[in-house]
Amino acid sequence: MLAGPALATAPAPAPPSAPSLSALSWEVMDARTGDVLAAKAPHRRLPPASTLKTLFALALLPKLRQDTVHRATHADLAQVAAGSSLVGVDEGGRYTVADLWRGVFLSSGNDAVHTLARMNGGLPRTLAQMQATADRIGARDTQVRSPDGFDTPGQFSSAHDLALIAREGFKNPDFRRYMGTKWARFPAAGGPKAFGIQNTNRLLVGSHGVRPYPGLVGVKNGYTSQAGTTLVTAATREGRTILVTVMHPQQESFNAVYEESRALLDWGFTAAPPRVVHNAGPQHAPGHKSAPVAPNPATGAPDAGPGLTRHLGAAAALLVLSCIPLIIRRRLRGRRRTLT
Repeated sequence: MLAGPALATAPAPAPPSAPSLSALSWEVMDARTGDVLAAKAPHRRLPPASTLKTLFALALLPKLRQDTVHRATHADLAQVAAGSSLVGVDEGGRYTVADLWRGVFLSSGNDAVHTLARMNGGLPRTLAQMQATADRIGARDTQVRSPDGFDTPGQFSSAHDLALIAREGFKNPDFRRYMGTKWARFPAAGGPKAFGIQNTNRLLVGSHGVRPYPGLVGVKNGYTSQAGTTLVTAATREGRTILVTVMHPQQESFNAVYEESRALLDWGFTAAPPRVVHNAGPQHAPGHKSAPVAPNPATGAPDAGPGLTRHLGAAAALLVLSCIPLIIRRRLRGRRRTLT
C-alpha cells in the first residue's frame, strides 16, 4: 500500500520584535544558557552606579563568614563619599556580616560596602579582587575604581557585563538570597537602635507607583547623577529565568528604568517561551535511555527504531516459511507432467 503525501506543517510564527526603549544600552539574556536574546549597544561603556555592587558581592561573598560579628569603627566609614546612599551603620554598632550584606542589597548602603571592604583587608585589596573577578568571568567592558559604584573617573561597565556578573552571582546561594530579600531588620538581632529596611528595587517590592513584577527574583538597582538610573533584574516563569539589564533611560521619569525593564522581561518570556514536555506514552525504567531516532537520508522520514526492525524481520521470515510448501507442490506437479 502506497503512503499518501506528507502533510505540510505550518512554520512557527516569528517572535515579536523587541520593544523600542529610551535606554542608552540594554540586554536580555537567558540566565540558564547565557544566550543573548536581544540587545541594544550591549558593550557600550557607561557608569554603572550601584549595580556595580553585584560585582562587589560576587568577589567578597565567599571570603567573609556570614555569622562573623563586627563592631563598626570610624575608619570603616571614613572613605564613604558625601551624598552616598546609606543603610545606617553606626560607629560602635555591632553587625554581623549578614546584616551588612542586607544593607548592601536592600538599602544600597555605601557605608555597609566600605565596612565589608575594610573587613576584607582594605580598599586596594578589595578593588583588585573585584577587577580580577570581572576579568575571570569575561566582563571585559568593566573597569573598577570604587567598591560601591559611586561616580569615579575611569570607572565603567556595560549592560552585557552586568548581566554576566549577575548570572555568575546566581551560582552563590547567599547572593541569590540577598538579591531577593524584600524586607529585613537592621541589625537582625534587634536592640534599641534596630529598624526596618526595605529593598529599593521598586520592581521587586512594588513601590513609588511601580507594580511588582510577577516572579521577580532580584537583582540590583542604582542611581547617580552621571549614570542616571540603572537596573539589573531577573524573573522566573515556568522554570525559565530571564535576565535583563537597562542602563540610563532618556525619559525624565525616575520609574522609566523599571517600566523599560518590565517591557523587556515581558518580551523575553514571549519571544522565548519555556519548553513544555507532555507525557505522550509509558515511561521507561530508571536509567533506561532510548536510542535517538535519526531521519532516513533517502526519504527524510524517521528511520524505524531497533524494536520495530526486529518485528519486521520476524514477519518477513514467517512469510517466507509459509510460501515454501506452495513452491514444493508446484515443482512436483511439473515433474508429473514431464513423465506422462
